[in-house]
Amino acid sequence: MRKAYCIIILCLFVAVTFAQNVAIINGKPISNKEFMWFYKKNHGGNANVSYKDLETYLNQYINFKLKVLDAKEMGLDADTAYLSEVKNYETSLAAQKRIAKSSAAYQMIMNEYKEAALMFNVSEIKIWNKSKDDQDKIESEWIEVLRKKYPIKINQNELKKLAKL
Repeated sequence: MRKAYCIIILCLFVAVTFAQNVAIINGKPISNKEFMWFYKKNHGGNANVSYKDLETYLNQYINFKLKVLDAKEMGLDADTAYLSEVKNYETSLAAQKRIAKSSAAYQMIMNEYKEAALMFNVSEIKIWNKSKDDQDKIESEWIEVLRKKYPIKINQNELKKLAKL
């Protein structure tokens, strides 16, 4: 009986944890807060959006995260040029004194910069250096390989909650 209670509690905990995330890529969650922060940032602060628009943006965001994951797997996050670039950006951001280093916004801005730099670096290696003529095809094939390689779970219910229908 005790095991049954433990299993039920564990299942509820996992369900609640998953419910607060819009997706999980390779075991790493994308929280509602992170996703909506990026969405609003890239859409002029507009949070009043349809489910279809959020779903489309989530798939673009997943593609971005997959590229970052691939860059990390290639060790690009340990590259000295990348680390120097991130350090310079962090110094510049701190010099602006607009956002406290301890704030969640600061952490999201730094994370966005780090991931964008990685995505740029891996895209340069995987796409831009390979072909000047057919970049869209190469990128589509790369995304397809990444989607097969890394498990993705999208929480449709949570995405629907975020949409202002």
